[in-house]
Amino acid sequence: MDDFRTHLKESLQDKEFEAVYDNKELRYKIIDILVGIRIQYKLSQAELAKKLGTTQAVISRIENGTVNVGIDFLQKVANTFGKKIDIKVA
Repeated sequence: MDDFRTHLKESLQDKEFEAVYDNKELRYKIIDILVGIRIQYKLSQAELAKKLGTTQAVISRIENGTVNVGIDFLQKVANTFGKKIDIKVA
C-alpha cells in the first residue's frame, strides 16, 4: 500500500495526470452521493429512476461510472429529495 501511495504522490506531480485523477475523484463522489440518497430512502434503482423520470438502466450506468451526469440531473436529484447543491472551486 505504501508503494501505491508513493507512486500516486509522484504521479500527482504531473499536472495532466492530476487533472484526470481529480476528474475521476469528483465522479466517484457524485456516485457515492447518489447511491447514498438511494440507500437513505430505501429505494431500488428502478424506484429512484421513476422518481427522477428516467430508467433503471440509466441509474445503473451512473452508479457504475459509465455515464457522466450533468448539473441538470444533479439539480433534479436535489429538488426531488429536498437537498441543495453546493459547488466550490478551490
